[in-house]
Formats: sequence, C-alpha cells, structure tokens
Amino acid sequence: MPPFTRVTAVAAPIDLPNVDTDRVIPARFLRKDKNVPEYSSFLFHDVRFAADGTERPEFVLNQPPYRGAQIVVAAENFGCGSSREAAVWALAAYGVRAVLAPSLGDIFHQNCFKNGLLPVILPGDVTAGLRRQLHERPGATLTVDLETQTVTAPDGARHRFDVDAFRKEMLLTGRDEIALTLGFESQIREFEARHAREMAWAVPPRPSA
Repeated sequence: MPPFTRVTAVAAPIDLPNVDTDRVIPARFLRKDKNVPEYSSFLFHDVRFAADGTERPEFVLNQPPYRGAQIVVAAENFGCGSSREAAVWALAAYGVRAVLAPSLGDIFHQNCFKNGLLPVILPGDVTAGLRRQLHERPGATLTVDLETQTVTAPDGARHRFDVDAFRKEMLLTGRDEIALTLGFESQIREFEARHAREMAWAVPPRPSA
C-alpha cells in the first residue's frame, strides 16, 4: 500500500452524523472486484447518483470545488454499521487518503490502517470548525502530517492528533501485516529448519511422490 507521510489536499465536509458503511458503499457492490476501473463510482453511490445515473448536484463530491478531494472531514460516528472493508476500498479508489472525525466506527477505523488511509480523531468542536471553514472556502486545502501528528486548517491553525505508534510506523513505511511478516521471511525459514532438526518427532512426514 502507498506510504502515508504528509498530504496537502482539498478536503470535503460531510456534516451528517452516523454515516454507515452501507451509505459509503451499498451492499450490492460488495461482490465487485476492487481493482476494476469503475470502483470509485461505488463510493456514496446512492447519494451521489440518481436512479438514472445522473449526478445529484447537492452532494458535496459532485460540486466542482470538492471534486477530487483527498481528505474527508466528517461528523460523529462516521463508518459505523456493518464491518465491510469495501467501504475503505471505495474511499481509496476515489483517492481519499485521510478521514477526520470526532469518532469513527471501530472496525472502519481499523480497516483504514490496513489499507493505507489515515483515520484522524479530533474533538467535535475542532472538526465542526474545519467543516465550517471548508463550507466558507470551497476548495480549501488541509494538511495532514503523520510524522508530526498534526492537521493544519485553512486558517493556519494546527491541531495535534494521537495515533498508535505501531500503526503510525506501518503507514509511514507503507506496510500491512502481511508485508510485515514477509520482512521476517529469512528468520522464519531459519526457525523452521532448526525446529525440524531439533524436534523431528513433531514434524509430520512429507507425503510420498
């Protein structure tokens, strides 16, 4: 997954609280291959598009200043509901690198880290203030700096956030748990060889050809 160090990008405000994962990506798209080119169109599909496929102009990501936003500033309990990793896949496919909110669904929060998105928890008054600035200055940018653990608002104010040290290191280096494990491949092979020598009685025999 791509490393996350520092992102300065247009941010989109989403004011509605309790946006669940079914709104982020409707269930009928869950069987879709996340690598298909159109995967980004599934993001917020039923609120972004009308039944005939035309865009709903009132939805924030359909408004020209916010198109291509790479940061979402949400309200309380964003990403709640069912535990679908596809919600994070859809955000990533659209190009979102960070989601800021006063609270996030627990499983959504963990899925962000596993897929290269940075979930940032900030106080409710701070996120409300950020959304207000983004409404007042459509197309304004935020800077999210993982190394310094700060968010810089359009007005220049800096807000510090907390992040688990292990998760931070994984995002900075662009690794998931599988990549982390593969980094110890030589040590694992050495252990397996030593185990086979020293505890041969515990190693099942190889099947005959």
